[in-house]
Amino acid sequence: MRRSQSINISQLDTFKQQLLRWANTFEVAVYLDSNLYTADKYSRYECLVAVSIKSIVFDTKPNCFAQLKKLHQQTNDWLFGMISYDAKNEVEPNLCSNNFDGIEMPTAYFFCPDIVIAITKDQQITIHWLDEQLTAQQIKQQIETTALNHQKNKKIPIALNARIDKKTYLHKVKQIQAHIKRGNVYEANLCQEFYAQNVQIDAAIVFETLNKQTQAPFAAFFKNKQQYILCASPERYLQKSGNKLISQPIKGTIKRGQTADIDQQLKQQLRQNPKEQAENVMIVDLVRNDLSRIAQQASVQVAELFEVYSFKTVHHLISTIIATLPANVHFTNALKATFPIGSMTGAPKISALQIIEQLEETKRGMYAGTIGYVSPQSDFDFNVVIRSLLYNQDKAYLSLQTGSAITHYAIPEQEYNECLLKAHIIRKIMLDYTE
Repeated sequence: MRRSQSINISQLDTFKQQLLRWANTFEVAVYLDSNLYTADKYSRYECLVAVSIKSIVFDTKPNCFAQLKKLHQQTNDWLFGMISYDAKNEVEPNLCSNNFDGIEMPTAYFFCPDIVIAITKDQQITIHWLDEQLTAQQIKQQIETTALNHQKNKKIPIALNARIDKKTYLHKVKQIQAHIKRGNVYEANLCQEFYAQNVQIDAAIVFETLNKQTQAPFAAFFKNKQQYILCASPERYLQKSGNKLISQPIKGTIKRGQTADIDQQLKQQLRQNPKEQAENVMIVDLVRNDLSRIAQQASVQVAELFEVYSFKTVHHLISTIIATLPANVHFTNALKATFPIGSMTGAPKISALQIIEQLEETKRGMYAGTIGYVSPQSDFDFNVVIRSLLYNQDKAYLSLQTGSAITHYAIPEQEYNECLLKAHIIRKIMLDYTE
């Protein structure tokens, strides 16, 4: 039986840093951080941490959505985990993922943890645990005695190099636009990889740096033995709160300005950009269609359209779609009906998925997948894995993917520059890497 107890701490930032370092001492761990992002009015938690496998795990088994449903029914407890982009092959027939894969993440991975640390938006901290030999104070002491000092000896720059060159990327954009002219697709998200081989990093320290510099509201540190996801995502995929479903796709990006006036001008430029609006509204329609497959009749609504949200390094154009999940429909049906994530695919979705597979040269794996949690009350919140480093320590392989939505009006050069903008901070962090 799981026990719960609230605790007090002296300083939130220090405690969160200790939580991350403590979580990294376990073979499997999930650390989710909202980074005090106040613009998200739907999120309940500031930080969630799950460690130590106590119950059933499923890993690489087929039918991952059915496996998640089974695991939930067996445990009726906290679940944490991830679903890779390639779970699309279980959702739709005639889809495949045959491109190069340097990371080799499982299709999906979920576990019921022994210990969950929950920090709510009002900064109340609760420890939920199963081990009868432990007390909340012992767990707190373990966390707070985690060493924060990290001796950095020397700078070892790690260059993340493009798998395809600019000319090749521009040609691929034009190929998508040719598909658009033929009526095969209206929009498709084209991604490319930046990578490094034969590298060793301290994943927790890199994530700390990335998290500090981006302060993303859907940041996640995911560890499965020797495989890591270091995620600075600004995007929510899907949330369930009671019977309410919330999806917030991002389509539209512009850099931050160096002064308040310039920043405001850039926000207006993004909000009024017809190309960005066209991208966004296509994905809004796609998400509405996906949700309507499982939602209560006439409950799908667009709560926000073309809203500009500001983050530390960029502004994004975000729309919010809400729906009601019928009481007799299991929450995993909502995940399956909306997967893969609309903002990372295109419209029509199936045609876009097929074109993406043909043109991209790296298997997406966890990129464009999702990380999140399911509560004992069957509520959940899942992000979109973008702005993320994927790391396989055994293979010494590091991967960063970025993408851009291609429409008829897209200018190939600008789409390439958008990919570079999204990759810039992570590439800079790795060039400044010290061990």
